[in-house]
Amino acid sequence: MLDHKRPTIWILTCGLWAAPAAGAAETTRYVALVHGGQKAGQQLVTRGADGTTRVEFIFKDNGRGPELTEEYVLAADGTYTRYQVKGTSTFGAPVDESFSRNGSAAEWRSTSDRDRQEVTGSALYSPLGGSPDSISVAITALSKRPDGRLPLIPSGALTMRGLADMELSNGADRRKVRLLALTGVGFSPIFAWATTDDSPRLFAFIFPGFLQLVEDGWQASAGALEERQRQAEADALVALERHLAHPVTGVTVLRNARVFDSERAALGAPSDVYLYRGRIAAVLPAGSPGRDVEREFDAAGRVLLPGLFDMHTHLNRWSGGLHVAAGVTTVRDMGNDNANLQSLMDDAEAGRLLAPDVVAAGYIEGESPFASRGGFVVKDLAGARDAIDWYAARGYPQVKIYNSFPREILRETAAYAHSRGLRVSGHVPAFLRAQDALDQGYDEIQHINQVLLNFVVTPETDTRTLERFYLVAEKVADLDFDGKAVQDFIGLLAAKQIVIDPTLATFDFLRQRAGEMSQAYAAVADHMPPDVKRGLLVADMNIPDDQTAARYTKSYQKLVEFVGRMYRAGVPIVAGTDATPGFALHRELELYVMAGLTPAQALQVATWNGAKYSRLLGDRGSISTGKRADLVLVDGDPTQNISDLRKVALVLKAGTAYYPSDVYEALGIKPFTEAVRARAAKTTSP
Repeated sequence: MLDHKRPTIWILTCGLWAAPAAGAAETTRYVALVHGGQKAGQQLVTRGADGTTRVEFIFKDNGRGPELTEEYVLAADGTYTRYQVKGTSTFGAPVDESFSRNGSAAEWRSTSDRDRQEVTGSALYSPLGGSPDSISVAITALSKRPDGRLPLIPSGALTMRGLADMELSNGADRRKVRLLALTGVGFSPIFAWATTDDSPRLFAFIFPGFLQLVEDGWQASAGALEERQRQAEADALVALERHLAHPVTGVTVLRNARVFDSERAALGAPSDVYLYRGRIAAVLPAGSPGRDVEREFDAAGRVLLPGLFDMHTHLNRWSGGLHVAAGVTTVRDMGNDNANLQSLMDDAEAGRLLAPDVVAAGYIEGESPFASRGGFVVKDLAGARDAIDWYAARGYPQVKIYNSFPREILRETAAYAHSRGLRVSGHVPAFLRAQDALDQGYDEIQHINQVLLNFVVTPETDTRTLERFYLVAEKVADLDFDGKAVQDFIGLLAAKQIVIDPTLATFDFLRQRAGEMSQAYAAVADHMPPDVKRGLLVADMNIPDDQTAARYTKSYQKLVEFVGRMYRAGVPIVAGTDATPGFALHRELELYVMAGLTPAQALQVATWNGAKYSRLLGDRGSISTGKRADLVLVDGDPTQNISDLRKVALVLKAGTAYYPSDVYEALGIKPFTEAVRARAAKTTSP
């Protein structure tokens, strides 16, 4: 949900998972639980007497997920001498990867890359497509390292520290486990629970609010482990926020900034923007006299934008830094564990968490074998009304309906949501078309594929499966956008003012082949940590030949074209991503420009439209006196070159300043430009 480049949660650990070999054959089973204890998969680890470990892993949630078989042998230092994995990825792409080390010669091959390297001493290969089992290899190998540092192949290094111990009981059985934080890969630490014996291994991996992967028989302990992990993560996150946040108190001025008028999509003359108590106090011509100014930022002619909106996220506690560094000060969360999201929002509002402000959409799914388990999963109209009541009582402005929602109660559910003052949006429930969803009360549709499935599904098409991706990739290439059916539908969207949340950037995976750099992130790849950059070569779709690749590419290009056609027809567009925070929004706006919008119009979509359709236009979305001081200073002119938006030099979120270069460096990312920092005001009187 966070990122279609690494769509399943264990992939966020960058592939570092496995289990140690043992002298005698033994088997360890892990159970994968999601959203309150629903079983979604399992992992079976068999350590043979010959030193070979075999892993069978399957995980299915939201109608998708990987199926993998691994086999490996470990050296005395706990690192791989031989490794292979085969199977299918979350979206159906083939997984076929192998590694071997003979002395100092290390070689590896995957569907995405092939290379060799001379290695001295201990070093652990980091699989691209591994199961959630190889973290045990990392834990065991690190436990053997006196310096606490383990070099990685192809690059990087891993470190590990203990955070907390817990004593667990399961009848007569007792177990002591330790929470570890592994750092050196990805954008955030890897948290894992390990055994505490002489050869520690993975006991549980928990992603709070979503996944609990725990040794079979100990499921009852998963909740306690998750709660203790939340506390440990909270401590780390508080420290990160304190390090990167700079309170802006007293009268502050941004001098000589070219202010973007988001209502008119135009760049104004140089101005001085005054701030006080987290609000915009005044916008005056540059050089106007000011009184009692305590601090200032010298914009030096840079462009000042309202804070950006990402209108399609699934927020977690570690993604806030990526959003804020990119200038995203408000996000719309489009589906989450309700309790987890409420806690996250509480911590963000209290200043305990580096995060954008959150506008929450209430997630409502229907019960089925394909159901996604976030939010509420309902069976009937009474359940749907109860869910809507819960969201309305907490000020949610809209609901999001998902794939398995019972289509026979859709009209009544939409009417009830409207009666409670909530907008209605979502995926199109299975066996319906987008046209049907509009007829039954939708105000907004998420994802461009959900829009264009309208023209390619049959009454028998089950869009709860991967068909919702492969059918679009296969069929949209031949659609006649000038035909009456398509033109009538665009006209209907415009007449009803149906909002479209295209998430074009995330659908780049429809056309990416194994070994090709993702076009969604190509412009930023060289700034990424090495393991993240390597992961950008991994394909999600099964694209077996050049003919299929050409067809899928044409379909993707037509998805982009269709957004431009809708915009020019007067259909409201909002900028959402459902992908890597921050970076994906910048790419999303580039794609809108490719679709025919001007750069200024694309910026308007990500500011004015975001605030309007979040019902926040009175408080943010433009640089106007009295509004929140959510501001983004850009080193360049994104109204002329939208790609300049990546060069964010300063972010103000109400009464707090963040320097993007500092945030990126803390996350292992090479900054895009130098920060503009606060300084004491030169004068305090006219």
